[in-house]
Amino acid sequence: MKKVAISVVATIVVLAVMAQLGWLEIVGIHRINFGSTYHPETVDAVDTYSFATEDDINYRFKTEGDAFYIYNNGAWEKIFLKGVNIGAGQPGLFPGDLSIDYDTYYRWFSYISEMNCNCVRVYTTMMPQFYNALYDFNEQADNPLYLFQGVWMDEDDITALADVYAQNEKIATEFTQDALNMVDAIHGNITLPERAGFASGAYTTDISKYFMGWILGMEFDPYFIMNTNDTNPDRDSYDGTYLYTQSATPFEAFLCSVGDAVIQRETEEYGFQAPVAFTNWITTDPLTHEAEPHEDEDLLTLNTESIKSRSAYKANLFASYHVYPYYPDCLNYQEEYIENTDENGNIDTYSAYLADLRAAHTVPIIIAEFGIPTSRGMGHQSVMGYNQGNVDETEQGAMLIDMFQAIYDEDYAGGLLFSWQDEWFKRTWNNEKFDIVDRRPFWSNVQTCEQGFGILTFDPGQDASVCYVDGDTVEWANTQPVAQTDAGTLYMKSDEESVYFMLELNDDFDFENDTLLIPIDSKDAQGNTKMNETGTTFDTGVDFVISINGEDNSRILVDSYYDVFYYLYGDQYKMLDEDENAGQKDTGAFNTMQMCYGYELTVPTTNEVVPFQSFETGKLTFGNGNPESEDYQSLADFCYKDGKIEIRIPWQLLNVMDPSSKQIMDDFYENQSITATDFDGFTVGAGVIKAGETGGSIALDGSYTYEGWDTPTFHERLKPAYYELQAALETLGG
Repeated sequence: MKKVAISVVATIVVLAVMAQLGWLEIVGIHRINFGSTYHPETVDAVDTYSFATEDDINYRFKTEGDAFYIYNNGAWEKIFLKGVNIGAGQPGLFPGDLSIDYDTYYRWFSYISEMNCNCVRVYTTMMPQFYNALYDFNEQADNPLYLFQGVWMDEDDITALADVYAQNEKIATEFTQDALNMVDAIHGNITLPERAGFASGAYTTDISKYFMGWILGMEFDPYFIMNTNDTNPDRDSYDGTYLYTQSATPFEAFLCSVGDAVIQRETEEYGFQAPVAFTNWITTDPLTHEAEPHEDEDLLTLNTESIKSRSAYKANLFASYHVYPYYPDCLNYQEEYIENTDENGNIDTYSAYLADLRAAHTVPIIIAEFGIPTSRGMGHQSVMGYNQGNVDETEQGAMLIDMFQAIYDEDYAGGLLFSWQDEWFKRTWNNEKFDIVDRRPFWSNVQTCEQGFGILTFDPGQDASVCYVDGDTVEWANTQPVAQTDAGTLYMKSDEESVYFMLELNDDFDFENDTLLIPIDSKDAQGNTKMNETGTTFDTGVDFVISINGEDNSRILVDSYYDVFYYLYGDQYKMLDEDENAGQKDTGAFNTMQMCYGYELTVPTTNEVVPFQSFETGKLTFGNGNPESEDYQSLADFCYKDGKIEIRIPWQLLNVMDPSSKQIMDDFYENQSITATDFDGFTVGAGVIKAGETGGSIALDGSYTYEGWDTPTFHERLKPAYYELQAALETLGG
């Protein structure tokens, strides 16, 4: 017993000393903290991975020629990068909340690995549980995931200061310090204090053997770059230990200094190096786009080719770009791009741009962001048809695979999809005035294309949605009707995404020829009491009318007085022809519901004037909206079967600015701005206009209200693209 006691005490003392020195291995969960000095031989002693060693520098990844290489078992192997970007958000969370848990990350890594990806990217310092989960997953994975780490820049400071060196070099100092802190976090050797909107906690997991490289910065605003350059003309060079500049601008020299500081901290503190790149995008690429209609999108160049490396830097530089097929507009109008076609004769501007960009670089390039959102709304249109939104989930996968293939075919080092998960907190330029900023994460706005890029989506409901528009009305069995109407029995439901209607129609309804009208009143002291187009009258003011007339001629219409599209782009911006009914109450005029996706522009190379662009977002799509169905269509708005019709109307198409706090658009003509006001619910009715007839009266006898929320319910679902990518990525790149 005495010997056992002495052994236990001795072991405790040894462990205490090791912990003090930062060498304690927590064997149970395979986490190693090497303290301030990196010891790759210790890593090699506990697993089969290995590092190349040169001049006492250990590195596992490097760039060379046009590719990335990984060092495995004593040899360098070429690797084509196939990955995803992971955000920090879930429904109900802003990205700064950073509260996704370990188990969620671990599960996601499993999905991503099984999709045949080999890397992931994050934009900023994540909470410790992210790195812990990545390490633990990789330790048991047949297909580990390597990490690209980003370092973000304070966007508020960029707006306020517009110069990295302003206010005693505030942006430069903080950005560099965040990068150096991240070096220590990668090696499990730092505790970050609590700071609102930033990651914090003890970083004790050394993930360096899974660390593929740095992608520093963000899509830098060209005016931010220009102002930095103009304000600091003498700071146009940098001569560091590992990186230096040649013919650089002041902003490029600044980036060079940050990259050099990162490499120096890695080398001197940990005897370690990894490849480095700086975030770039088409807007600030080194190319000239003569057909670009917007000056801002081709204002200047951020050319990271001006940043060079010394022989002491073994891992080498690479370039990183975000390239989408629909933005900026030069991709639709640059002659040599639109003349490029694929093997089927289809316009292929994406490959043409990639070839152009590749020729401008001497280092390997990864496309660190590319993607297609499956939102209902649309923000930009591509001549390829690869649009920013209004793309069905069943089409997303083929487009992503096509872009992945183009990246491979044009000799890029790899591509990182944007993004792994949908993000409810996001906004989009063409409807950001129609919601409430601090309530965005609490509901799913399918009209906002920025929310729908994910391969993993979040559907409302704890385990299942309250309604699937699929013709099967079993989920309505225990729902009480809101009204008995002349058209039939009307039911309603809602969730974090939409308002749902189900109508058991009378036996004489002819779906293809009759017209079903569902008038909706949501806002007091306004609305139409008649509908000019059909001659229908209502017993109260109506703000919206759902009109169902067969599979191809159904839509939701809005009272011209409550048409926020015309108010913003016609009344306020003067971009539309004048509407004689605008600003007038109870005119009987109902407008189609439009969404803008482009302002009028002039193509400089041809002087072609492209008019203001919009599409009818209120047009309703017939189909099966159940993800479990073989004929699933994610953009399906209504379905008719066996005398019953189900309809899904997104909240924003009812001018609801935030369903969670029950706020709707107020009278914008009276207030001369788009503001919110409280509402309780909807008053509704239903009626049928028989084929060839007009007129009739519809009473709004039904009412629907619901409870608001501060905590949304949701469940995860892998989109069809996941399985298509899984098959395609298995062989892409060898």
